[in-house]
Amino acid sequence: MFDVHIFYLLIFFVTGSVLGSFLSAYTYRLPRGISIISGRSRCPKCNKTIAWFDNIPILSYILLRGRCRHCHETISPRYPLIEVSCAVVFVLIYLFLAGGYCGNSNISAICSWKHVLGVLSLPYITTLSLIFIPIFVIDLENQFIPDELVFISLLLSVFAILLSATNQIYLHFFSGFFVSSLLIFLNIITRGRGMGLGDAKLAISLGLVLGWRLTPAWFLLSFILGGAVGVILIIFGKASFGKHIAFGPFMITAFFIMLFWGDIIVRYKEITF
Repeated sequence: MFDVHIFYLLIFFVTGSVLGSFLSAYTYRLPRGISIISGRSRCPKCNKTIAWFDNIPILSYILLRGRCRHCHETISPRYPLIEVSCAVVFVLIYLFLAGGYCGNSNISAICSWKHVLGVLSLPYITTLSLIFIPIFVIDLENQFIPDELVFISLLLSVFAILLSATNQIYLHFFSGFFVSSLLIFLNIITRGRGMGLGDAKLAISLGLVLGWRLTPAWFLLSFILGGAVGVILIIFGKASFGKHIAFGPFMITAFFIMLFWGDIIVRYKEITF
């Protein structure tokens, strides 16, 4: 018997992986000043044009065993990782917004947006994901956050909040700007070594989406993730005390966790303490 639910899961997974393939090229080209429309992708080792059948998201990397067809040099795993990550996020968005995970209650931030925006919550959350994922990658690899991506996400979130006509509009704005002010303060007292201004700008948009109830937990989780990874990197000699580590990826990782499971985490914290 044909299962429509599985069919839509597959559609969202494939769509996410295809868009993830685009994002993998975008995040490689943008920091290098290469236009995303400047031509087809090439192997960075031999400069040969990559054929369409070698550019199928996830599948081509598996079939080629992670190597270029022409020079047989290793292809960076960043490409399939971005594709899989985007596909998984899209599947989760479908499950929560269209797959019945929300039900009649707002068990997460994404469900709250479904409640106030209705069908518009789907394009809103998917578009935000397509903005935050490349910010994650670019900051991780190059330690800078593109202002244009942050401003687009900010304008999109402001428009969504105004469109939702929620009576908590001021709390949404306050949560974003409050966290941003804390990061700016850290930037000032550490003279830019502990926190960048790009993180402060990004925090406004992330806080706007999560709202005041989830923002404190998200902010704390970002530092917990950053601290844990920092300690691991120091143990394995990949980092040292005083060395700057990009904070944007931890903010975005914590954001997605809070977006899907934030209310569960907050309720567990309230019951525990």
